[in-house]
Amino acid sequence: MEQGFDVEEIRRDFPILQTKTRNGKPLVYLDSAATSQKPVQVIGKIEEYYRNYNANIHRGLYEISVRSTDEYTGSKEKVARLINGGSYRNIIYCRNTTEAINLVALSWADQNISQDDIVLTTQMEHHSNIVPWQMLAKKKKARVEYAGLSKPNLSIDMEDYKEKLEHGPKLVAFSHVSNVLGTINDAKEMARLAHKHGAVVLVDGAQAVPHMKVDMKDIGADFYAFSSHKMLGPAGIGVLYGKEPLLEGTDPVIGGGDMIRSVRFDSCTWNELPWKFEAGTPNIEGGIGLGAAVDYIEKVGIERIRRHEIAMTKYALSGFEEMEGVEIYGERLEKVNESNKAGVISFNIKGVHPHDVASIFDSEGVAIRAGHHCAMPLVTQVIGEPAVARMSFYLYNTESDVDKAAEAVAKVKRMLKRG
Repeated sequence: MEQGFDVEEIRRDFPILQTKTRNGKPLVYLDSAATSQKPVQVIGKIEEYYRNYNANIHRGLYEISVRSTDEYTGSKEKVARLINGGSYRNIIYCRNTTEAINLVALSWADQNISQDDIVLTTQMEHHSNIVPWQMLAKKKKARVEYAGLSKPNLSIDMEDYKEKLEHGPKLVAFSHVSNVLGTINDAKEMARLAHKHGAVVLVDGAQAVPHMKVDMKDIGADFYAFSSHKMLGPAGIGVLYGKEPLLEGTDPVIGGGDMIRSVRFDSCTWNELPWKFEAGTPNIEGGIGLGAAVDYIEKVGIERIRRHEIAMTKYALSGFEEMEGVEIYGERLEKVNESNKAGVISFNIKGVHPHDVASIFDSEGVAIRAGHHCAMPLVTQVIGEPAVARMSFYLYNTESDVDKAAEAVAKVKRMLKRG
């Protein structure tokens, strides 16, 4: 256990973790890769906004509108500080990571990618980092290529990645952390190699920013996308970081209020960054709630969160790898460290469909996810299974949570007579 890290004290900040499931079992939440739970500090900040200064931003000169604007813009400064991403001018709010990636596809990529150009991504991507590029390629008569994975640990095959960079992709898009495998990719090195070949780099950081120190100046990505709801904040708000020259040189794709400087009947001019990409009234309470989530993460300490999660991951792997009939996907315990593995473990129990596994886990109060995890090509074509079960950890999980998951595996085997 991380010294000075009081997980029980942290758990008291999360009301849902004090609840029980419908069958009277204490809730064991092991699905933070899908969405995280919310502390009272975030819940209270959103309530405070609605109770005390609910007003539109950038519209009014009256007190509560000014406060609302300051809190919303201030949340962008907090996000920029968290990722060492410059200032609020580099931070565009949208609905989620998916919309952030699509925003790049519909704006910069649509304006810069032409027929026969290449978008290079990888075989471990979430659909959000595959489908927008397929849609763009179809529209532009461009093509999408995929860097393969090395077996048995299913990390990115860097030799294949380097070989495909030789094809001269215009854009390289990859995940910082796999939502299925928990694999941490060397984003800095991958970005360096892509830039060496003249490509613009987009990184899907949805599974990285909530769990580890992320530094835009160090990584060097041109675009970086992530979501509030996976990092203790509310749903419906996501982040696109972009380097200023690229953002300045890219036209917006949604028109309306707040994204304009001036409008005439025959023309219009855009607002300054980042507002030119945020048309209409935004998710004000979402931004303010995200700011509170950043405050919470910084108070606990992202490095301490990371060390706690890797301890939970190693503890879980030490037990699950010894279970007969349980297959783990991704890096094995003997090679796991803080630089290559996040708090995600995907597995299957021999002869049992993952949906049945998740259902029996649920009967024990243990919440896990089963399916292809919005990474169907990885799960079905690379791993070769119709679905996998997944446990994922965050700062509020304990060894007791892992023990209850192990007990649920034993129940699966008893009920279905496996192993």
